[in-house]
Amino acid sequence: MRIEEKTLKHWIENFYGYGSWDARIWFVGYEEGGGDLPEEVAEKFNYFDNKHAQGTSTLCDIRDLYRHVSFQSEGPRADLFTNLYEHRFDRNALLHGAWKNLIAFVHGYRGKKLPDLLVYQKKSFLSQANNEALIQLYPLPSTHNHAWYYAWLDMPQFGFLKSRALYEEHVYQSRMNVILKSISIHKPEVVLMYGMSNINVLKESVQWFFPAAKFKMVQATNLPASLQRSKAGMKRRQTPQHHRADFNGTILLITTQVPTLRHNRIETGFDWQEFGRSIKKWN
Repeated sequence: MRIEEKTLKHWIENFYGYGSWDARIWFVGYEEGGGDLPEEVAEKFNYFDNKHAQGTSTLCDIRDLYRHVSFQSEGPRADLFTNLYEHRFDRNALLHGAWKNLIAFVHGYRGKKLPDLLVYQKKSFLSQANNEALIQLYPLPSTHNHAWYYAWLDMPQFGFLKSRALYEEHVYQSRMNVILKSISIHKPEVVLMYGMSNINVLKESVQWFFPAAKFKMVQATNLPASLQRSKAGMKRRQTPQHHRADFNGTILLITTQVPTLRHNRIETGFDWQEFGRSIKKWN
C-alpha cells in the first residue's frame, strides 16, 4: 500500500490526535508515533481521509483508528496481534510504556489511587467520553530512532518534507495556532506538553496568543524517602523540571521530559503520579 498525496495532505492539515477537545486534561506529545513501515502510515492516512473527510481540525477515536491499522512486527509478537487495536485495547493487550505514566499523572492530579493500569488503558484511556485527550504538535508518524523516511517520497508539491527541519518549520505555526485557539474555546484544566525540544519558541507562541500568560520554571524535585520506588543505590526518583503558566482557568505545563523509561530502567524515569499531585498542590 502506497502513501497517496491526497490523504497525506489531509492528514497533515487536519489530524490532531485522539480523544475529545472537551476533555479536561490534554497531553500534547511532540509527534505521532509509529511510521516504521509505509503500509502502517498509509493505513492511518486512508482511515482518516475516509472517516474525517470534512476537512476540519479533528481528534480521532483511537480505538476505531487502531482497528484499521495492521500490526506488523518481525519479533516474537508477530503472531499475537492482527491490528493495533488488539495490541493496545483487546483482551491480550500490552501496557504502553508512555501511556501508563500519563494515566498515573491523571490519577495523581485527581488525588485518586492508581487503578489497574492495563485495565484502565483498555477500557478508558483516551476514550472520547473520558477525561483525557492526546494531541500531537507534529502530525506525521515518526519512528523511535527519529529517522526521516518522508524525504524519499516523490511528491514535488511537498518539498518541505525533504527534511524534518523544513517540515517542522512549515507546519508549526498553523498547528500551534489551532491548539491555542482550542485551549481558548474549550478551557481544559491542564495541558501537559511533554518531550518538547523547542521550549522558548513554544512559550513565545503561548504569550503571543495569551498575553496574560506568565511562565515560571519549576525545578525537578526529589521525592521524599517514603515515595522512593527505586532500589538502594539507584538515582532518586524525581518529578520532572517544567515550565508552568496559569491563564483563563487552564494550567499549561511544558517539559522536555518524556513519560517513558530509558532502557526500561526505573531509576532513569520520573514519578508521573507525584508530578500530577504536585501540580494540584501548587494550584
